[in-house]
Amino acid sequence: MLQPDNRTPVIVLGAGIVGICTALSLLEKGVPVTLIDKGEPGQETSMGNAGVVSPWSIIPQSLPGTWKSIPRLMFGYGRPLSIHPRSLLKMIPWGLSFLRGGREENVRARAEAMSHLCGPSIELYQRHLTGTGHEGLITDSMYVHAFRDGSRANLQSIDYLIRSEMGADLELVGKDRLADIEPELGPDFGAAVLIKGQARMRSPGRLGQVLAQKAREMGATYKRTMARRIHRTDQSYWEVQCDDGTFQAERVVLCLGAWSPGLLTDLGMSVPLMAERGYHVEFSDPGIEINNSVMDVDAKFVASSMENGVRVAGQAEFAPVDAPPTKRRRQQLIDVAVSAFPNLRTDETTFWMGRRPSFPDSLPALGPVTDQPGLFVNFGHSHYGLMMAPKSGDILARTVCSEPENISLSAYALDRF
Repeated sequence: MLQPDNRTPVIVLGAGIVGICTALSLLEKGVPVTLIDKGEPGQETSMGNAGVVSPWSIIPQSLPGTWKSIPRLMFGYGRPLSIHPRSLLKMIPWGLSFLRGGREENVRARAEAMSHLCGPSIELYQRHLTGTGHEGLITDSMYVHAFRDGSRANLQSIDYLIRSEMGADLELVGKDRLADIEPELGPDFGAAVLIKGQARMRSPGRLGQVLAQKAREMGATYKRTMARRIHRTDQSYWEVQCDDGTFQAERVVLCLGAWSPGLLTDLGMSVPLMAERGYHVEFSDPGIEINNSVMDVDAKFVASSMENGVRVAGQAEFAPVDAPPTKRRRQQLIDVAVSAFPNLRTDETTFWMGRRPSFPDSLPALGPVTDQPGLFVNFGHSHYGLMMAPKSGDILARTVCSEPENISLSAYALDRF
């Protein structure tokens, strides 16, 4: 039997994949939900990723020795890393915190915390898609980490070692075996690490549409408007001021990704979140088929065959959330894609940019906000939003409904920094 207060509506701010999964998990518990977002559900950052659904994407971005690779990432092959001039001052404390997190004990603790969110991603997506008629959106896959220098493919490196210790099925393959697995990969790749037991989404954008429609059918109300301010009233309600009116609820969940910090400022909160922009180029008539999700380890991009062609996604560009896309990224991604897949046809392409919400420890903010009764957060999933969304939504719904959770949420606390 639900507690009485769980029958009162919850406002979920943000209808990306994290917000949608949060709404679905609340609706499953009988909690009425109003979703508020300025755009169509699932069509912002959520729709542009490489589609990898990986229970084993549990390694934080900062590792021992990461600092040594920064010059190569910024100025070497593919130039996958850049920092916008307007973000330099904010980047200094963020970057120092990021690099301090690269100590092995920190990496292992964060990998454990990430595993709780990424581990059940495939089964939870299968559950959410059941009954929609679109169950085929998620398909089995391996995650192929392809190395040009085969000597760098080493299962004893800390990232693969941690995965293996936690139960991942990994295999190191040489050039010939790699050519059998992914025949369209070029001859420059000398080896690969195969991460098995993965899946991939055939269309992340359509996933958002399908699950948003399921939420509507379960009773969710969707308001397309911009949220400008949140504050707590004297009557213990939260008031959300939007362009199209004001909405009230006893409980509000903030799932606005890179836009979330702006709504916390009026509450006197400042969080170390950076907008880490990523890009993709989609080739609608590629002339090739990629069998799995393939990461070019050197150029830091992931390629997947999707419903609308081959998508190549990557880059890490720290910039203000409102900065325009960097146009040269389109040609950079095309160039590295053709280098990796020589038979790729490039006549018909679309170009996209999105904003990952990234904390320096690669973990999201998830759970109740200290000293703000009725306010909850679920944002900051960095490169892992697609993987972490369904379990994050499940945990958040349990927290809102005061159900016991079998893990501590301290690693995800908003005030952990």
